[in-house]
Amino acid sequence: RCLKNMADEQDPELQALRARRLAEMQSQYGGSEEDARKQAEAQREAEMQKNSILSQILDQAARARLNTVAQVKADKAKKVEAMLIQMAQMGQLGGKVSEEQLKSLLEQVSQVTQKKTTVKFDRRRHAVDSDDDDI
Repeated sequence: RCLKNMADEQDPELQALRARRLAEMQSQYGGSEEDARKQAEAQREAEMQKNSILSQILDQAARARLNTVAQVKADKAKKVEAMLIQMAQMGQLGGKVSEEQLKSLLEQVSQVTQKKTTVKFDRRRHAVDSDDDDI
């Protein structure tokens, strides 16, 4: 092993190939870091725009309630936020949404997305079979 490593270190073609490959990998990952930064910046900007719209269409109490819901059930809050923004863009809101209106919207979303809980018993007859006691 040592002889092979020494021979590799002395081979200039191999060193050049390794240097080229290293440069390719660095440029490849460098580009993806930049793309990731651009994507993160776009997400931050979209989040700021969403918060700006929500602050314009919700009164303070409704905004506080929506923030509380977001801490507990983030997916439900995102659905309600999307609905509110869509309603505002279509002109369906006639002013700021009050806390009571937000409660009713939350209830509607809860009814639509309500999951049924089911319990399924999986009885393993082979492990605890009382019929085997007769033998």
